[in-house]
Amino acid sequence: MRALDTHALTLFCAVARCLNFRQAAEQLHMTQPPLSRAIKTLEERLGARLFERDTQGVALTQAGHTLLPQALHILNLLDIAQTSLRQDSAPARLRLGLTSSVAAGLFRPLLAALEGQLGSICLELTSAPSPRLVAGVRKGQLDAALLALPSATFELAVQPLARQPMMLALPAGHRLAKKRKLSLFDIAQESVYWFERARQPAFFDHCQQVFRRHGFAPIFLREAPDHHVLLGDVAAGKGMALLADSFRALRLAGVAYRPLVEGEELAAGIGLAWREEHGHAALPLLRQLAQEHLKK
Repeated sequence: MRALDTHALTLFCAVARCLNFRQAAEQLHMTQPPLSRAIKTLEERLGARLFERDTQGVALTQAGHTLLPQALHILNLLDIAQTSLRQDSAPARLRLGLTSSVAAGLFRPLLAALEGQLGSICLELTSAPSPRLVAGVRKGQLDAALLALPSATFELAVQPLARQPMMLALPAGHRLAKKRKLSLFDIAQESVYWFERARQPAFFDHCQQVFRRHGFAPIFLREAPDHHVLLGDVAAGKGMALLADSFRALRLAGVAYRPLVEGEELAAGIGLAWREEHGHAALPLLRQLAQEHLKK
């Protein structure tokens, strides 16, 4: 296929996964109009509609369902070819992704142990939302990644490790801060910061199921990606935030942390993901240390 076709297949797969043009455009770091034009051009080239679009949303047509596994296979073959042909003159390194969905401090004992045993291998770290880390591992840009689960990991091997219950960060002077433990019912009338689905679609959907089960529908505020900024907004009394328990380590004047009754239901899992067919030489060590330092 020509380079343009390959790019178009990448865009098609992104829309097929999200079934939402806006969210797909955000994941691809582009605006929606050129994405829509590219999909239309691909449909014209193939002579078939790939998506049904109406007021209810976006759905794959039969042609779209037929194309999707083939497109994923083609892109995967290209990734494998690029990885096998890449001439890397840099010193031996282990490129590890860390999910930004939990506090970085959770990984410090593991990283310290890893650096102490890697010898001449240089450890390179990348912090990002889990979907970007999955893409990095699949493309051969990362050797492995510690992800928040659930995540759409496609064909990657995944080793589940820990669970992070959700807790509540709220202004220290708020009346609810007097309680030792809070529930979703307690904060149903409050303004709550929450992340956008595009940042972590699978985990977002998991949490939405829990929210629906408990009839939880507060005023949701758009959460800042930087957790220090987010907690600053909480301290200023602008709202509350549901966060993984590891963020309790981020101490900030004016912010109180309280356990959540439904915290385990909303818990984020932590898992190690890698491409089984292209395992790094240090992967067995990484898996062993991750099991020792993160498994609960």
